[in-house]
Amino acid sequence: MTDYKKIQGFEVQTLSSDPTETGWIGSIFYNSTSGTFKTVKPGGVTAGTWASGGNLNTARSSALGMVGTQNDAYIYGRYLDGTETENYNGTSWTSNPASINTGRGISQGTGTTTAALGIGGEYPGGIVGLTESYNGTSWTEVNDLNTARYGGAGAGTQGATLEIAGRNPGRLGNVESWNGTSWTETTDVNTVGGTGKAVGTQTDAIFATRDTSPSAWITNVEQWNGSSWTEIADVNTARSDYGSSGTTSSAIIFGGYGTPLKANTEFWNGTSWTEVNDLATARSVAGTGSSSTSALAAGGYSVPGNYSLTEEWTAPDLVINTLTTS
Repeated sequence: MTDYKKIQGFEVQTLSSDPTETGWIGSIFYNSTSGTFKTVKPGGVTAGTWASGGNLNTARSSALGMVGTQNDAYIYGRYLDGTETENYNGTSWTSNPASINTGRGISQGTGTTTAALGIGGEYPGGIVGLTESYNGTSWTEVNDLNTARYGGAGAGTQGATLEIAGRNPGRLGNVESWNGTSWTETTDVNTVGGTGKAVGTQTDAIFATRDTSPSAWITNVEQWNGSSWTEIADVNTARSDYGSSGTTSSAIIFGGYGTPLKANTEFWNGTSWTEVNDLATARSVAGTGSSSTSALAAGGYSVPGNYSLTEEWTAPDLVINTLTTS
């Protein structure tokens, strides 16, 4: 029998459970509980997967406002005039009594579960520029957008937000900046589009794929440096009404509306986009998250029509594989 120590210069360690620390990456060990030899490989976004989470209490079929993280999220609105709001604790959704003042769908949310903005949207009365501020307890009307819209993309915080493009009812290129009190028009995007999504901050953002008509989508991606927009690497799959999570140097986008509906997840590493593991259910989706390694997808239009689905994205620090022989 081959002596592994003589070949490699060290003994295979015996552990009763799989390690979780990244210091074990590159190791081979024997798991005495399972009676198997295993290897430890690097994890990261490319090893991320989606898992089922708790269903929404109120089905929501259209683009929705959602803020927060995978374990602390808040969703509001419903097509076309829902005011219901819910909180997610990492396991299940709970109805929140703090309804938004003006029920609407296809609105954009930025911020956190205790300090958020709900921006624009559409309801039976038309397309609105309404902005509401949420403090964790109640919603308050604040100053409207200069250009009413629905399906805009937002990046930033409750006190410093960028609202990008959208529809009214045609596709817009308008961009507005929020200083905590009012909106100011700033530089338009290079390519107009509706219901795209963004990641980043008010001064450092990425605006990704979007639609240019009800049946046409573009793969264009643009980056904002605080004063101008620059075209960067395109996504692989064009779509609209998708989810996003992360920063301008490390982000994911997932799901989306298109023909057909999309389950695709793509990872941005600051240079290029890479396809990673898909959602279990193709759909337009509300999305939020803290990074490219942790995100939440909820609600949205799907076929055959379960509009309450929730999925959680997690990218592990390391991957454990069992060694087999044949």
